[in-house]
Amino acid sequence: MSRLFNALWESILSPMFQRPKRLQVAALCHRERAGVREVLLVTSRDTGRWIIPKGWPMRGKNGAESALQEAWEEAGVTQSIVNPQPIGSYTYAKRKASGLSVPVRTLVYDLPVKTLSDDFPEALERTRKWVPAAQAAEMVNETALKAILRQF
Repeated sequence: MSRLFNALWESILSPMFQRPKRLQVAALCHRERAGVREVLLVTSRDTGRWIIPKGWPMRGKNGAESALQEAWEEAGVTQSIVNPQPIGSYTYAKRKASGLSVPVRTLVYDLPVKTLSDDFPEALERTRKWVPAAQAAEMVNETALKAILRQF
C-alpha cells in the first residue's frame, strides 16, 4: 500500500503542490582574442560569485532584448546584437530576501560583444572579467551553465 501511495504522490500529488519555476534571461557575452573565445563574467551583487549577466524579463521587451538590457546594466555591453533564439537554459535556486529559495529557469542568449563602456548603471556594484570559456565554466556554480560554457 505504501508503495502505491509513494508512486501516487510522486507522479500526481507532489507536482500539484509545486510552484512553477520563475523565468529569467541571461546574456552569454563573448569575444575572440588571439584565437581564443573569451566570456565576460560579472560578480553577483549579493554573494560576489561569478555569473553571466541575467535578470527578469522586462515589459515591452522579448527575452533576447531583456538579456541585452541586462548585459548593459550589469556589464556595460554596448553596440552589440543579441541572437534572438536562446542557446540553452539552466536552473538555479534564487535566494529571496526572506531567506527562502525559489527555482528559476534561465534562458541563455548568445551576445557577441562589440564594445564595453566603463560607465554603466551597476559599475560600482560589480566586477567584470574576461576569461576563456573553459575557465568560465570552472568559475560559475550552476552545473547546467558550466555545461553550456564548456560546449561554447
